[in-house]
Amino acid sequence: MHMLIAIQDSAAAALTSTPVVTPAPAAPLGISALILLMVVGSGFVIAWSRWVRPMNLAIGFVVTVAMWTLSYLALLQPGFVAGEALFVGALACVLFGGFLAGRFAPGQASGLSVGLVSATINLMVVGAFLRDEQGGSPVRPAAYVIGLFAASALLGSIGERIGSARASARRLPSPVTLMGMVATVNILVMIVIGGLVTGYEAGLAVPDWPNSFGHNMLLYPVSEMKGGIFYEHAHRLFGMLVGATVLAYATTVWRSGASKFARTAVSILLALVVCQGILGGLRVTGTVTSSMNATDLSPSTTLAIVHGMLGQFVFALALVSAFAVSSAWDRVRVAVPGAGAMRLLTSLAFMSITLQLFLGAAMRHLQIPPTGDEGAQLPKWALHGHVTMAVIAFVLVLVAAIRCGRAVEAPPLRRVGKAAMHTVGLQVALGIAALVAVLMRRGEMVPVWEVAATTAHQALGAVLIAEVATMAVLARRTITATASPA
Repeated sequence: MHMLIAIQDSAAAALTSTPVVTPAPAAPLGISALILLMVVGSGFVIAWSRWVRPMNLAIGFVVTVAMWTLSYLALLQPGFVAGEALFVGALACVLFGGFLAGRFAPGQASGLSVGLVSATINLMVVGAFLRDEQGGSPVRPAAYVIGLFAASALLGSIGERIGSARASARRLPSPVTLMGMVATVNILVMIVIGGLVTGYEAGLAVPDWPNSFGHNMLLYPVSEMKGGIFYEHAHRLFGMLVGATVLAYATTVWRSGASKFARTAVSILLALVVCQGILGGLRVTGTVTSSMNATDLSPSTTLAIVHGMLGQFVFALALVSAFAVSSAWDRVRVAVPGAGAMRLLTSLAFMSITLQLFLGAAMRHLQIPPTGDEGAQLPKWALHGHVTMAVIAFVLVLVAAIRCGRAVEAPPLRRVGKAAMHTVGLQVALGIAALVAVLMRRGEMVPVWEVAATTAHQALGAVLIAEVATMAVLARRTITATASPA
């Protein structure tokens, strides 16, 4: 309860107060220490993932990603009924995870183990609360950790008991498929949170990295997450969750009988996630340093553009890999009339939307925010290019999606094609709304409706790129149908 009160109090200040942060060198995390922590942490996650039963691991990550997402949303609505309800929902996620184990995965998972897996992952953020709550007592940290594990185990066990009372003949996807799905969703949530950071112009709210105002990033006090610092630091914390999720996903794939393509894809995905984290840090500092001194820092707009684009490619690769470890992968290995033309169309669509992504990222990061009565100053080359390319990309993606949507012989490819047909139309509408919102804004205050429009446009753009990439990969899995002899 103290933890929830601390979160809500800090979040209320985040939306109403000017950040006042006292740099504290307590437990700083230098570059060499970060590397050591990454190596040790990765080794722990790999060993732990191999020891935990795959289904317990998969449901545990489903639970934790849902918990973190609901908690983040609750922090955006502190003190209101909606925020309190979301916090209750976050706690209920463990109960729901146990329910899933009991009803849809009997014999494969247990609610107790699901709760313990979730508690283990949540250790990543416990330190942030302890900095506010420890009060000099050496007992309180142990009590928090014990309470975390006990409550999670109890809720998971109760959920399993409820679910097993009416066990279903239906079963969850395989653990490796479920891990692919949760990793993909987690990355998309991360993209949305990153969009909020950019939308609220909070990308440089925390000046140092891998530390946060001199604190070890894992121990940065919740009470100091105010203003733009809340958005930026929460973005970093979710980055840790994405890293842990993808590492556990990769371990699950490596130990399974997945195809060579799937193992290669998830290995590249893991490498890109690591690169993405490093790029995010260097975008803030401009160089490898843990200093907070402005003379040692040189924030890079170029790296901000690269970081934004790579995040969307990471999501696309995650979706492709999720298909590669599912039963859909084999169900597209069929003869499809006109498969060659379909491959060409999806390739052209992907290239066009990649160029469109660059133009959009450049327009967003290179713009000069409005001051006074003057509106935002957008780079003309990026603005005109983005608008023009939108028409070209729309046509190419729509044609490719229609063609894939007619591939009745390969149902997975057909479904992705139909989804892309709807996504591309909505994306154009959101693009117009986002542009109008940016051009209409006056003054330094960022209105909520502008952030909502630009973030939605960015997130849906990531979904569209992922759909087009998946269409291109699945189209290459099809076999060109030959005409039957007369």
